[in-house]
Amino acid sequence: MDLNQKIIAALLVGFFIIALIRVFRTPLRVALKLLLNTLLGFLALWVVNLTAAWTGIALGLNLLNALVIGILGLPGFVLLLLVQWVL
Repeated sequence: MDLNQKIIAALLVGFFIIALIRVFRTPLRVALKLLLNTLLGFLALWVVNLTAAWTGIALGLNLLNALVIGILGLPGFVLLLLVQWVL
C-alpha cells in the first residue's frame, strides 16, 4: 500500500466518521442530556438522604428514582414523595 492509497483511505475514514457524527448528533445529544439529568437526579436523591435525619424525608437511592427525577425534574421528585406517602 503506497502513500497515495493511505491518504485516500484516511480521507474516506474521516468522511465516514463525520457522516456518522452528523447522522447521530441529535440522538446523542438527547442521550447525553438524559444521562446528565439522571446524574443530577442521583445527586438530588443523595442530598435528600443526607438531610433525612432533620427533615424525615428519605427516598431510595437507585436508578429508577434517579431516572424519574432526571426526566420529570421537580414534579418527578414530588411524584416520588407522593408514591412513598401513599404506599
